[in-house]
Amino acid sequence: MGAIGNVTGRAIGALGRRLAPQHTSGFVRAILERAIDGIGPLGSAAKSADKEQRKANGNTEEAIRELIDSHVKLAGAQGFATNIGGIITAAAAIPANITGLALIQCHLVAGIAHLRGYDLRDPNVRNAVLACLLGKSGVKSMVGDRRLPTTPFGIATAAEHDPTLDDQIAQNITAELIAGVGGKRLATFVGKRIPLVGGAIGGASDGYGTWQVGRYAASELRRIDPVGSISSLE
Repeated sequence: MGAIGNVTGRAIGALGRRLAPQHTSGFVRAILERAIDGIGPLGSAAKSADKEQRKANGNTEEAIRELIDSHVKLAGAQGFATNIGGIITAAAAIPANITGLALIQCHLVAGIAHLRGYDLRDPNVRNAVLACLLGKSGVKSMVGDRRLPTTPFGIATAAEHDPTLDDQIAQNITAELIAGVGGKRLATFVGKRIPLVGGAIGGASDGYGTWQVGRYAASELRRIDPVGSISSLE
């Protein structure tokens, strides 16, 4: 985990020097841009995904599985590092955990979208990437109460871009990240009160959450061929 932790730490540190995490929709949008374009040792989402596809001899589905696995490890490393301290470190660690987790998960989903043929420059696709971070149950709930108009696939393939959706999705993602990280902190510190256990819980929680996000993105963002039509999943 040492090498993975070093890469994650440098990427989050580089991001932190460019952003002041104010937990607004603008913050999440900035995270998404950095995840897609790359930051520090974390390459662009498209280049990272293409590298995995080359390693998989062109097999897109194998490359996606490897992307998910590598990002689960990254998420686990940053989750352990940002949850290992006690209560007195929480004020600094919680924003770092939110930043790191959002960066890794955006990078993963954007990579999957790229491999499935989506244009990461498209604002609809970027909204779909963020929506995937909500997970299957989160998307279902928000579509049901009309906080989202449709699924990530529907958002990504919409004929037109709805600018009002940009902030709406980002705000929902921000709220979910804060609630998730804050709830994990409460369970760790109030229930256990043991820093090393807190690190283990944080790492396992972030790793598992990232695995869920990756699996959901892989099932939701169905393949698009070069002319833009939708292909069925293999």
